[in-house]
Amino acid sequence: MPVTTPPASAFAIDVPAALLARARAGERAAFEQLYRWFERPVFTLALRICGDRDEASDVLQDTMLKLFSRIGDYRAVDGAPFWGWLRRVAVNEALMRLRRGDRLAHALPDDALLVDDVSPPPAAAADAAALQRALAALPAATRSVLWLYHAEGYTHEEIAALMERTPSFSKSQVARGGRRLRALLETPVEQAACIPEAAHG
Repeated sequence: MPVTTPPASAFAIDVPAALLARARAGERAAFEQLYRWFERPVFTLALRICGDRDEASDVLQDTMLKLFSRIGDYRAVDGAPFWGWLRRVAVNEALMRLRRGDRLAHALPDDALLVDDVSPPPAAAADAAALQRALAALPAATRSVLWLYHAEGYTHEEIAALMERTPSFSKSQVARGGRRLRALLETPVEQAACIPEAAHG
């Protein structure tokens, strides 16, 4: 069985230690540089998880405020990159927003027969607008699991910890949600609304 390589996160930016030191010292230019580098990855992740541009903008703002106020909390323990720390802040902010509306309670029904179906979305997913429409048609929890697993490379165990669920829940949502997402991406927009299970998060 071939070994699969985790996807490269858009957050995977090599941040020089000198830049981090300047930011910790409160240098405005250093913070502005970090903001420019990570604005798009944070916004994209928030949009994919929350499914709404206004909410994604709020998550971006909250994430960057925490970057500015908590950069001193980051420590390169075991070589953990800065971008991994910031990504976790962004994920937590996005999931917190979904929890406020109890939207993480909405997911596709578990189906043990689909647990091993972890193939990525079809090539149509390269169309960002089509992908966003299809993701928006999924329940919030399913959408979040799919993005964290396929786009960010989180493991089922890591997703379970972030979402306060079990690894089997993550596996089921990747399988069921992946199949649902492929169906949505392969269906003309005008017919997509007629496909069952299009619950919204």
